[in-house]
Formats: sequence, C-alpha cells, structure tokens
Amino acid sequence: MPSNLAHFSINADDVPAARAFYERVFGWTFTAWGPPGFFQIRTGTEDAPGVPGALQRRRELVEGRPTIGAECTFAVDDVDATARSIVAAGGTILLDRFTISGVGHLIFFEDPAGNAIGAMQYDPAAE
Repeated sequence: MPSNLAHFSINADDVPAARAFYERVFGWTFTAWGPPGFFQIRTGTEDAPGVPGALQRRRELVEGRPTIGAECTFAVDDVDATARSIVAAGGTILLDRFTISGVGHLIFFEDPAGNAIGAMQYDPAAE
C-alpha cells in the first residue's frame, strides 16, 4: 500500500541558529511544542500548508551515528504490519513502536541503504 511523506525533521546541534537560518532562507515559522528545544515547522500558508516538520536537537537513531540531513516519516495504516514488512524486506527496526499522545504510534527503521526513516500510524486518540 502506498504511503505518503507525512512529516520531516531537521536535527541540529544549535537549534536557535538552525531556526534563524530556516526563517531567513525559506520564511518558515516555528512553534514550540513538546520537549524543550523542539519546534513544529510550518513551511507554507493556510492555502498551501506543505508537509509539516519539526526542528529538534540532534540525536542518534543509529548508535554512534548522529542524524544528519532531513529525517522523513511516512504515514502508514498499521505501524505493526509495517514493522514486520520492513524486517521481511531486509530492514532493521531502530526504535520499537512508541506512542506520542494525541498523535499516534511511531517506529524508526534503517533501510538496506543505511537510511534512518520513520513510519507513523496517526491516531489522534493515542494515549
């Protein structure tokens, strides 16, 4: 089943500097949300909102390898079935299913090319 890009994240060592950069270059707006140093990114307008994003402190989804570049998350209907498909297709689960209250259920995996990717089963009733 096709899955659309639903969210992206930018990881940064200096979150305020990264925020200032993207505000200046792309005109993005940022709203503090969740843990300290985490911002939701609005890339577009009301009429053309674009893909939602986040700016956050750099982390290591793969131990010993800081996440560099945009981190993409794809919307899926069933995150558990997706995890099984990932493993069957030669991928590796990096972060087992966890729930973000009011958002949904998320996993991170590494594809055979070494890319860290997210898969989210959106569920506003998730607890």
